[in-house]
Amino acid sequence: MKTFHKVFFISAASLFMLSGCANTSPYSDQNYSTQGANSAPRYANGYGVVDSINVVQTDNNGSPIGIGTVIGGVVGGVLGNQVGGGTGRTVATAAGAVGGAVVGHEIEKKRNNNAQAYRIGVRLNNGAYETYTQDSIGDMRVGDRVRINDGHVVRN
Repeated sequence: MKTFHKVFFISAASLFMLSGCANTSPYSDQNYSTQGANSAPRYANGYGVVDSINVVQTDNNGSPIGIGTVIGGVVGGVLGNQVGGGTGRTVATAAGAVGGAVVGHEIEKKRNNNAQAYRIGVRLNNGAYETYTQDSIGDMRVGDRVRINDGHVVRN
């Protein structure tokens, strides 16, 4: 039971330290949020014309400690615990947990960085201009008449 406590403590401490490596800056210019450019009238129903459609990269990393980090840390800790004995086993367990968490986090990051979305610019009938980001545009094209329905652009 003593070994289990060591493995658990080392894994938890490693994950806690790795959470400080996450980029939580709101000023990142590489990722786009799902909010429109203008805040007035957000999520109101309205009508307009599609002015532009651009493909953008989205930020789907979620929380700083994702499931890939947790699974990698646990698997690395378990594998490290199989090596050596005594103090060497404890060190191997800690190194395995940290290494596994780092590898798991990187795999998750690469998997999530390939997410694409569409930034749609809409000239509303009242003269306002809004942008919306959504996963799919279907058969929508520039110049189409559209309806804004709860923050989503739908072809009219």
